[in-house]
Amino acid sequence: MKFVMPGGTGQVGTVLKRALSAAGHDVVVLSRNPSGPGEVRWDGATPGPWTAEIDGCDVVVNLAGRSVNCRYTPANLRQMMDSRVHSARVVGEAIAAAGRPPRLWLQMSTATVYAHRFDAANDELTGVIGGTEPDVPGYWGYSVGIAEAWERELESADTPHTRKVALRAAMVMSPDRGGVFDVLLRLARLGLGGPVAGGAQYVSWIHDRDFVRAVEFLVARDDIEGPVNLAAPGPVPQRAFMRALRAASGVRVGLPATRWMAEIGAFVLRSDTELLLKSRRVVPGRLLEAGFAFERPEWPQAADDLVRRLRGRATG
Repeated sequence: MKFVMPGGTGQVGTVLKRALSAAGHDVVVLSRNPSGPGEVRWDGATPGPWTAEIDGCDVVVNLAGRSVNCRYTPANLRQMMDSRVHSARVVGEAIAAAGRPPRLWLQMSTATVYAHRFDAANDELTGVIGGTEPDVPGYWGYSVGIAEAWERELESADTPHTRKVALRAAMVMSPDRGGVFDVLLRLARLGLGGPVAGGAQYVSWIHDRDFVRAVEFLVARDDIEGPVNLAAPGPVPQRAFMRALRAASGVRVGLPATRWMAEIGAFVLRSDTELLLKSRRVVPGRLLEAGFAFERPEWPQAADDLVRRLRGRATG
């Protein structure tokens, strides 16, 4: 099949392109700065020659959007919103105008759309969307608003011949350099992999190979549309998450951090504490109901596999 991946040059796009290409599919990446074969220029906001790639393709996987790993300044939040909304809108316009529209549009979304909570897991049917909890900073609500606006563009697109799925993805864990797993592992090896602000907040995640398999599953199933949680069925509190990561990497000690220490660390790393402190307790209700079987459903085994693969690459 032919896959077109707007914004496919990041970590998740790299994981997906590598797997799909290895399986024999034709993968075209739309990028603002194309640098190699299979990459086509686009600006993420306006139609152009790139729309010819969508006309006649089988699947569009739109991953475009400014990285959330930044300080949540008003300017950065606006860029995060605009890059997602504008790219989803123009992808929808390209599909609507195609003479041979793709049969499936997978639109990246985020597990951050769900409320910060500890009491129960969020699935697609009963999960709580957003909310203004009294114990969290008010600006966290902007991240939820971005996710909701992102999905509204998908829902409102006039593409009657194309099935549409919103991928409410948790953190995709892969051994690739610069990805979220790489960052967390480096922190653990520096002795900084302890609980943050008590560590009770839940971490939702998905192993990179299960992410790819879930995408392939959704491509094969013509009966699934709407929001789908791409997260392992075993979210864990942050303290248990980092304990398992330390065990996988052979690190015995992980220094704890208070909330104010996390604020300082996030400032130094040019990131935001929402990424550390929001409790994302998300489970894949629709995938499990449809019969999808995770190869790495629990974090300790997934962490062991990721560390082993990372070491194998370093040795190689």
